[in-house]
Amino acid sequence: MQPDISIRKAVAADCPAMMNLIHELAAYEKAPDEVTVSLQHFEESGFGKQPVWWAWVAEAEGQIAGMALYYIRYSTWKGQRMYLEDIIVSEPFRGKGIGSMLMDALIDEARQKGFSGMLWQVLDWNEAAINFYKKYKADFDGEWINVSLSF
Repeated sequence: MQPDISIRKAVAADCPAMMNLIHELAAYEKAPDEVTVSLQHFEESGFGKQPVWWAWVAEAEGQIAGMALYYIRYSTWKGQRMYLEDIIVSEPFRGKGIGSMLMDALIDEARQKGFSGMLWQVLDWNEAAINFYKKYKADFDGEWINVSLSF
């Protein structure tokens, strides 16, 4: 039987469950020790005086079963764009359409806010995610190299 699923904007009280999903994703991506953000910092960054991220959550069976977290990126060529940092569906809830429901909510919000588009990254070995994004006719760009500095 299909669980009753609702998609809504995240609220501060969702942060502990969202952090659990983030840790689940890190384990899936074979980097369980890479999550170093504290719950307090996570909460402040999303729900403090100057939020830098926003999110949608999926509720199923009385719990947070998935999330999609984004922030606004500015392109000097394209203007404001939605950057999807993570879309995560907990393993027991995969295959129930939750990822599509979250992605559709993001796309609707990006259009409503007048963003020029949406972008994100996907690991080259994550075939399930790649195939999911292909359903949306996403463009894959193999030209750019990821670069970062850590402090």
